[in-house]
Amino acid sequence: MTKSASPLLSLLPALIVVALLALVPLLSPSNRLLSLAISAGINIVALYGLSVLFGQTGILSMGHAALVGVGAYAAALLARDYGLGFWTALPLGGVLAAIAAAVIGIPSLRVSGHHFVIMTFAFGQLLTIVLTNGGDYTGAATGLDLPFPVTLFGYPLDDLPFYYTLVVAMVAASAVASWAIINSPYGRTLRAIRENEKLAASLGINVGRHKIGAFIVSGMFAGVSGVLLGYFLRHISPMQFASFPSIYLALMVMIGGARLLLGPIAGGILVSFLPEVMNLDPVESRILYGVCLIAVILLLPNGVIAGLMDGWRALFGSTRNGGATAAAEQVSGADR
Repeated sequence: MTKSASPLLSLLPALIVVALLALVPLLSPSNRLLSLAISAGINIVALYGLSVLFGQTGILSMGHAALVGVGAYAAALLARDYGLGFWTALPLGGVLAAIAAAVIGIPSLRVSGHHFVIMTFAFGQLLTIVLTNGGDYTGAATGLDLPFPVTLFGYPLDDLPFYYTLVVAMVAASAVASWAIINSPYGRTLRAIRENEKLAASLGINVGRHKIGAFIVSGMFAGVSGVLLGYFLRHISPMQFASFPSIYLALMVMIGGARLLLGPIAGGILVSFLPEVMNLDPVESRILYGVCLIAVILLLPNGVIAGLMDGWRALFGSTRNGGATAAAEQVSGADR
């Protein structure tokens, strides 16, 4: 009974946080804060895919924003050329980004470590160049518009509170999907590869195939995030998916933590809102991000959420152990 309940308990904190986030429009926030919250939620959807790749498999992609761009451009082109709206573009954008991840992953995952990081970074730069020089088809450096509004049963979701609710629902779906992957046999296989790749291969696990599979899964999350981003901004351009946005996503997942379900939520919210709370300009924000990343790597290598949980266990675990020790001493004294 306990074993079957524990995986569900790991999902519960993330769902509680998402439910609380869904109540934000009731506080009547400003349009700026609500726009930041929507951007953070869209990033969190992509971060759940990156957490599967990095947290479970141990592979870090520095071209993840390019996969987000594949989803966004797929939505724009489907709307312009075929008249397809948001709900059709949402799954198709995820599938096309997953295909792009497979195309990148098959040659790239033959290498490992920093070589893979460099190859994914190069893919992001290459995609930016292709989109910029794509002429009228990709909109060149100007980009593309998304002409159709988002509707649900004929009801428009263009207002910020409604679109925010849609994004929060997608965050919840991403958290559940990530939880299902983590607690599946496939997730356990990915963790075996992360812990000891050579041992996993000696046990008959096809390491290369599972790495590519994890990259494809992360690409699907990124593609869905790209569709959400495109319809939120209603205009996309190549520079939105260049090198720095990829570094930005990697920073979020490393600060929040990639191995816990609350990690992407914490990383997305912290990195999005910290400059706003501290009233920093873009240059100061980047300096702050660098300082935060160095601090996390040195002090909290598993991320903020994991560090807080370790501190909680150390504090209250020592209290309980101290109480147990005192009780044992009292029993021992009574025996004497």
